[in-house]
Amino acid sequence: MKIALIGATGYVGSKLLPEALARGHHITAIAKNPETLPQHELLTSLCADVTDTHALSECLTGHDQVISAFNPGTDPFGSGVRALIAGVKKAGISRFLTVGGAGSLRLPSGGRVIDQPDFPAEWKAGALLTIAFLDLLHTEKELDWVFLSPSALLVPGERTGKYRVGKDDLLIDADGKSHISLEDYAVAMLDEAEKPQHHRERFTVGY
Repeated sequence: MKIALIGATGYVGSKLLPEALARGHHITAIAKNPETLPQHELLTSLCADVTDTHALSECLTGHDQVISAFNPGTDPFGSGVRALIAGVKKAGISRFLTVGGAGSLRLPSGGRVIDQPDFPAEWKAGALLTIAFLDLLHTEKELDWVFLSPSALLVPGERTGKYRVGKDDLLIDADGKSHISLEDYAVAMLDEAEKPQHHRERFTVGY
């Protein structure tokens, strides 16, 4: 496929990129600093601002789908996510996959992760903005969007190629941990890109 990857140099995007390339997809990596991206025969690197709908749509036109690793937590007024959605639609692409957060996932108690007393205060503002992005997507009628929430802990680790899938509830393993490596999160995202199982909904992955 021809896939446009937004935020290819970021925390998650930098793991999505090698996974996508290893599977043989033609990737257009869109980043603020594309000069830091590696050279690869299947990779085209472009510089674009997600808040510029017209410029973004020109970068996206002709692709089969868009994967966004743009961080809504850095977008205090929501202008970035709105322009991003508009740019994807203007480019005539229907399939839109985006990196989500764990804050809105439910716990066995019924409450959300973000509402727990031990939720890190320094992450709360960004998590709320990411939840607002999910709420905005729920109103979207044109895009075939997917919001992929990781488990509570998303850190560099091993690529096992194995993970469990959930919907709105936080996945917790037998040891009481909620975690997934960045590498396996990337596997899950590309699996969804290649063989769509979710449409206009959020899902989550973990061990």
